[in-house]
Amino acid sequence: MQKKRMFKGVITAFIAIFMLAACGAGEKGNPNGDGDKLQIVATFSILYDLMNQIGGDKVEVHSMVPLGTDPHEYEPLPEDTQKASNADLLIYNGLNLEGGEDGWFFKLVESVGQEDEVIYELMEGVEPKYIGSEDGTEREINPHAFLDPHVGMVMAENARDALIAVDPANEEYYEENANAYLEELEAIDELYKEKIAEIPEDNRILVTSERAFQYMTERYGLKEGFIWEIDTEENGSPEQIRSLVKFIEENNVVALFVESNVDPRPMETVSQETRIEIASEIYSDELGAPGSDGEIYTKLLRANIEKIHEGLAK
Repeated sequence: MQKKRMFKGVITAFIAIFMLAACGAGEKGNPNGDGDKLQIVATFSILYDLMNQIGGDKVEVHSMVPLGTDPHEYEPLPEDTQKASNADLLIYNGLNLEGGEDGWFFKLVESVGQEDEVIYELMEGVEPKYIGSEDGTEREINPHAFLDPHVGMVMAENARDALIAVDPANEEYYEENANAYLEELEAIDELYKEKIAEIPEDNRILVTSERAFQYMTERYGLKEGFIWEIDTEENGSPEQIRSLVKFIEENNVVALFVESNVDPRPMETVSQETRIEIASEIYSDELGAPGSDGEIYTKLLRANIEKIHEGLAK
C-alpha cells in the first residue's frame, strides 16, 4: 500500500513539473505554448522576410505594418502588442523609419516592458544619409537604405547575430542560412554593377516620386531626380512638379519610374508635361504582394534593377 502511494506521488510530481514547464513555454517565446520556434516581431515586410530567410524553420515571424500601410506613421494593433509582449526578438529598421526614439516602435516597446537585450536594429553599422534643405537645416535621416543590396548584406549579418544571441544552440544553422543569403546578395550587388554599366552614361538618371533611392544611386553611380524628398501632406505639390519638370528638361531624362506604394498621379502629371513615359513601377517601402516579382526581398532587388535597366538602357 505504501509503495502504491509513493508511486502515485512520483507520478503526480512528474505531471506537475511537466505542466509547469508547459505553462512556462507559453509565457514567453510562444504564446500558444508549444515552445518550438523563436517568436520574432519585425516592424515591416522587408525585415519580416529577411528574418524568415535566415531564421528558417527555427522561427515564427510577425510583421506589424501590413502591405499598403505607411511604415513611418503606424499605429500598432492589439495583436502587435500581444506578440511584442511575448517575443524573443523585436526587430526594427532604424534610421528613423519607425520615427526614432520617440516614434511608434519604441512607444510600443516601452508599453510592453521588453528588455533591451531582445531589441535589435538591422541598420546598425550603416552610415546614414540625409534629406532636407541644402543649407543643412531641418535635415532628416533617409531611412530607405535597404534598397541598396550592399546594405542588405549588413542587415543580413545583423539578423544572423541577433538570432545567435538569443538562440546560441542553433548558431551553426543560422550561420549556414546567413552565408547562403549573403552569397545571393553579393550576386545581386554584382548584377547592379553590370546592369548600370550597360546603361549609357548620359541616361544614368533615376527619376522617382520620392527620394527613396539615395543610398542605391550613390553607391552605383546614378543621378537622382524626384518629386518630393520627404513624405508630407503636400506630396506632389505644383511647385514640386514644376521643379522636377525643369530637372528633366535640363538633364534630358529618358524615362520615369513610379513606386508601387505611392499615388501615381503626380508622376503621371510630370509625364504629361514632359512627354516622357513612365517606364515601370518599382518597389521602395515594402515588399510586393504574394506571387509578384517583389514578394521577397531578394526578388524585389532584382526586379528593381531589371526594370531600371530596361527603362534607361536606350
